[in-house]
Amino acid sequence: MTLARCIYQFLTISTFVIALTTITAAQRPNLNAEPADHEIAKVEAKSERFMISAANPLAVEAGYDILKAGGSAVDAAIAAQMVLNLVEPQSSGIGGGAFLVHYDAATQQVTTFDGRETAPSAATSNMFLDASGKFIGRRQAFSSGRSTGVPGLVRMLELAHEKYGSRPWSELFQSAITLSEEGFAVSRRLAAMLKASARSLGSAPDTSEYFYHQDGTPLGEGEILKNAQFAQALRLIADGGAKAFYEGPIAQAIVDRIAKAVSESSYPDYEMSLEDLTSYTAMERDPVCGRYRQFKVCGMGPPSSGGIATLQILGMLEAFDLQELGPNNPQAIHLLAEASRRAFADRALYLADPDQVDIPIAGLIEPHYLKSRSAGIDSQSVVAFYVQPGVPAGADVDRWAPSPSESGRSTTHLSVVDARGNAVALTSSIETAFGSRLMVGGFLLNNQLTDFSFYPENDGKPVANAPGPGKRPRSSMSPTIIYNDDGSLRMVIGSPGGSQIIGFVVKTIIAHLDWGMGIQQAIDFPHVTNQNGITRLEKKPIMSDMAPALEAMGHKVRVGRMGSGLHGIVVTQEGIFGGADPRREGIALGD
Repeated sequence: MTLARCIYQFLTISTFVIALTTITAAQRPNLNAEPADHEIAKVEAKSERFMISAANPLAVEAGYDILKAGGSAVDAAIAAQMVLNLVEPQSSGIGGGAFLVHYDAATQQVTTFDGRETAPSAATSNMFLDASGKFIGRRQAFSSGRSTGVPGLVRMLELAHEKYGSRPWSELFQSAITLSEEGFAVSRRLAAMLKASARSLGSAPDTSEYFYHQDGTPLGEGEILKNAQFAQALRLIADGGAKAFYEGPIAQAIVDRIAKAVSESSYPDYEMSLEDLTSYTAMERDPVCGRYRQFKVCGMGPPSSGGIATLQILGMLEAFDLQELGPNNPQAIHLLAEASRRAFADRALYLADPDQVDIPIAGLIEPHYLKSRSAGIDSQSVVAFYVQPGVPAGADVDRWAPSPSESGRSTTHLSVVDARGNAVALTSSIETAFGSRLMVGGFLLNNQLTDFSFYPENDGKPVANAPGPGKRPRSSMSPTIIYNDDGSLRMVIGSPGGSQIIGFVVKTIIAHLDWGMGIQQAIDFPHVTNQNGITRLEKKPIMSDMAPALEAMGHKVRVGRMGSGLHGIVVTQEGIFGGADPRREGIALGD
């Protein structure tokens, strides 16, 4: 039995208690259902050759086996992602999309791959509005099939594999196929989420049959769950490549399931066609990169806002000596929140699908522009609760109206470094917990189109992130790779968490680069986020203790739980170190 499987069994059978909130029929369903506060302390992993960190030990084991066989970072990421689809179905899978950032050790270059979902050709700018122009409501928007975008994960992974894979494509699916057929023990987190989501999932016959007993009770922790349909779908993709997903029986099943859901809804004028699937294109895009102190930081550009917002926050903070202030200093937390406030102001106005909206990418991360934004930060107090967006070079500030942040949190992240020093940061998602609740072929379909603005206009101006045919919704996913001044790899990081992902990732980068924390300690350190409004502090000692001081500086503070899922790797002269988020059930494992 491998170390990863031993850890998984320990996590599955241990007797920690989860306090869950009972959902009554009168309550609105929790579309982002998460188990209550529950953490398992994680130990930093160390290796001399390779490392993988992901959100479930069985997925880590699958990626580890590929790395041990000489596979590349991309190979291991694919194997781990397929298992995550099975054992963590609420968060990601082939029915959704992803962004992948790759570091090539030989060339010291970063490449990014866009597997974001696209809106079907039938999508319109007012697709989430009723005849009177009002929002159709969360249940109709999230679970009626209307919010399901054309999945992008499989085609994107194939594109990355064609360029950076070294093991046969079909080999990368074998662990997930075996686990699907032989079964796996339901984890504590999955069991808790099934209980918390009983009302919404129970209303969908396909998901109810898979996740619940005949009497309506959810599968419990430790019960064995098999998925023969998923094994069959994976065999088709393993043998036929991405084409087997976007054409043939899988594609037809997706189209038929969405059509059925839409026909049963209150707003049936919507469809996804076979042509929408066959024409889907994954893209290799230029990374967005910038310097932070002596390091180079690279991330995913639009349609993700994560890379630009991360670079903006770091660029604004470079003017301040965070190392001298230290992590337990309210002033340091104040500065982080204020820089984030400004980045989110720009994000709301400018960021959307770059193929359909002109985005001033270079201007938004230009050092002089970030210095000007940083100059507006008062190091001792809040200047304004809501700050206005800036005017970077190339921007048409009068053209667009701002749009709010997306709220979905069911996402996953994995980080890999292979024996040749190549690295992958992969963040994937189906949006809210269990996505659209629609299931075909043993996997869940996404509801990522709810990342569009529900209203296409604001104060008479168009919104850049409004829906449209073939358009990719804005995301906050922030897979990030950092390297040293000499081009060598330093850090691989990312997280789930909706629009809070950006804050989770930035905090972890600062904790490591400025405050000298190891990767596990940096991940463990409590969160602070600000999306141009309330300053949110994680309900943990140190961070929540700073609330009074921050309020005295003018912050409106909210303290609560923050469901990150950070998985990261740091490379130093002493070795390769991996960390996993104690807020979820993953691990890091190296040779």
